[in-house]
Amino acid sequence: MELKLKLEQLQQRVCGLKDQISTEEATKNAFVLPFIQMLGYDIFNPTEVVPEHICDIGTKKGEKVDYVIRKNDEPILIFECKHWKENADAHNSQLHRYYHVSKARFGVLTNGTIYNFYTDLEKPNIMDEKPFLTIDIEDLKDSSIKILENFTKNEYNLESILDSAEAFKYIKAIKKEFEKEIETPSDEIVRLLVNRFFDKPLTANRMIAFKEYTKKALTISINESISYRLKSALNINEKLEARDDNKVNPVDENNEVSKVITTEEEAEAFQIVKAILREKITSERIASRDTQSYFGILLDNNNRKPICRFHFNTVNKYLEIFHNGKDAGEKVLLNNLDEIYNYRAQLHKTLENY
Repeated sequence: MELKLKLEQLQQRVCGLKDQISTEEATKNAFVLPFIQMLGYDIFNPTEVVPEHICDIGTKKGEKVDYVIRKNDEPILIFECKHWKENADAHNSQLHRYYHVSKARFGVLTNGTIYNFYTDLEKPNIMDEKPFLTIDIEDLKDSSIKILENFTKNEYNLESILDSAEAFKYIKAIKKEFEKEIETPSDEIVRLLVNRFFDKPLTANRMIAFKEYTKKALTISINESISYRLKSALNINEKLEARDDNKVNPVDENNEVSKVITTEEEAEAFQIVKAILREKITSERIASRDTQSYFGILLDNNNRKPICRFHFNTVNKYLEIFHNGKDAGEKVLLNNLDEIYNYRAQLHKTLENY
């Protein structure tokens, strides 16, 4: 079962049960342990998921962290848990102390709905003040889920996580600051932009005016970028309609235009799969064919080499994956087009089978 689907199931559990969860211990049992299990760790194996692990801190003896996750007999994650009504950001000083005496490189502070992941990017063996990754069970983000996949038991790789942690941390911080600037441009950003074309002094009144101009300019720029992407998608659709073997409206034997229509979703999905396949092959080898019942993608325009099909003509949308040209395809439900990226490995495997 894919990680995102498991998270969505946990999301339903959290939303349905949290009003009945009255204690920290109940939060751990109902929410946190299922989260750890979802990552592939055996919560019933006390050598892999160690509860109430002792972390003596200086003269303080008997200090305990809620859970330590071990792999290959080495600690890799420590979990400090709070009741779901508590602010997950308010107790990082406690986790900070545990982290200092632990050999684990990652610490997680959670209230069962929000999971803050910390490491020591700033100073060795000293936990950073801010998390590099936050998973909000009630507001799942695909970008965060992709990072979380690196913490699963099967995919865990310390070097890989550390390589991406710094980038993810600062990208998130820059994104947050950029969003602030869009909403309320600061004096610094206004001066930075305006001084490039306005050679008069920025008086107080001018600053007020240019702040408003900057806000409008940033908003317009973002909206125009979105509009351009939509137009590009439509242009892709028009190009697909003009293709030879793969054209949207092929002419039938009576020279009548068929009823086959490629939708914008099919066109976008095709581009996603094409991007995935181009990691292995050139774009010239990737062909598509639209029919009344499905939109198919072929290797070398060969009907005997189907890679996948989109079934978007019903209420639910499905991706059909082929392990090779002889086997029947396997259909998987898509909640949104971004989920196609979750099947990158299967699509690459299909190519290898040919």
